[in-house]
Amino acid sequence: MAQHRHKRETPARPRHTSIPRSVLVSAPLAVVATLSAVTMGVLAAEPATSGDDLLASSSSGSVTGATSSGTTDATADAAADATADAAEATGSAASSGTALSRRGGAPVSRSQIRTAAKAEAAAREQIAVDRTARRLARKAGDRLWTTEVLNLWDGPSEKSEKMGEIAALEQVAVTGREQAGRTQVVIDGQSRWVSSDYLSADKPQPGPSLGGACSNGSSIEAGRASLYEIHDVVCANWPEITSYGTWRGDGEHGQGRAIDIMVSGATGWAIADFLRANYAALGIEYIIYSQKIWSVERSGEGWRGMSNRGSVTANHYDHVHVTVY
Repeated sequence: MAQHRHKRETPARPRHTSIPRSVLVSAPLAVVATLSAVTMGVLAAEPATSGDDLLASSSSGSVTGATSSGTTDATADAAADATADAAEATGSAASSGTALSRRGGAPVSRSQIRTAAKAEAAAREQIAVDRTARRLARKAGDRLWTTEVLNLWDGPSEKSEKMGEIAALEQVAVTGREQAGRTQVVIDGQSRWVSSDYLSADKPQPGPSLGGACSNGSSIEAGRASLYEIHDVVCANWPEITSYGTWRGDGEHGQGRAIDIMVSGATGWAIADFLRANYAALGIEYIIYSQKIWSVERSGEGWRGMSNRGSVTANHYDHVHVTVY
């Protein structure tokens, strides 16, 4: 009887999926990791470069609301490139329209991949905007002074978001771009916008202020404490003035509540206007200078003309007269 040899059947080899296992396992992790790196690392720690070109230099104030870090442009580019590579890997793996998942983990859908890609694109765009601003600032080499405390905006439009403030008397690098009344500046390596009207090529000189000490050796004797305050503030801001008059035998001088500040010309007007602006803090009732008078009682009328009293001194052209309450 013929013996039939039974052909041994070889079990069919499993078909290999066209998607590498490494992609199936790592793609979701790459998306999540790179999204976190972009949103938390790139945006929150924007690269900073050397101080002279990018940093706002300070003379008396400080900058608030602007961030800085030790991250370099190369690091930011590497993070963005890693995100792009992850998006390419996950894009081919997700072409079947089904969710990708790893063992024991949550699925990563195509919508999540698209969200990660959008975040990556936004990060790249922000990096490009800031890099361009820095390059323009370095190329222009221009710096302007802030004349007031200014808001920092993330764009030139009225819908822009406020990102902080910069103090007065700060020098900032400008890119040369102006739009809608705002100028683009670079603060800690980041693109910001400020009001153009409050930037100056020349360093503003600080104006007179209350307080300070008299250092020129002048002194007065008076019957009101407020007169001592007026003397000290005038002496501190205008130390070139050394002559003051208080007690005299007539009127308010005789009552110890008036002072004559011996000055003329534009400096006299600067002092008169300063005292008028701070009348409440200094307890002033009225001021006379250059044949004009200003009083609290008729403050709405501003400086009012006076009749001619016959001499330079009587018409108060050589001194500012101040009466206090």
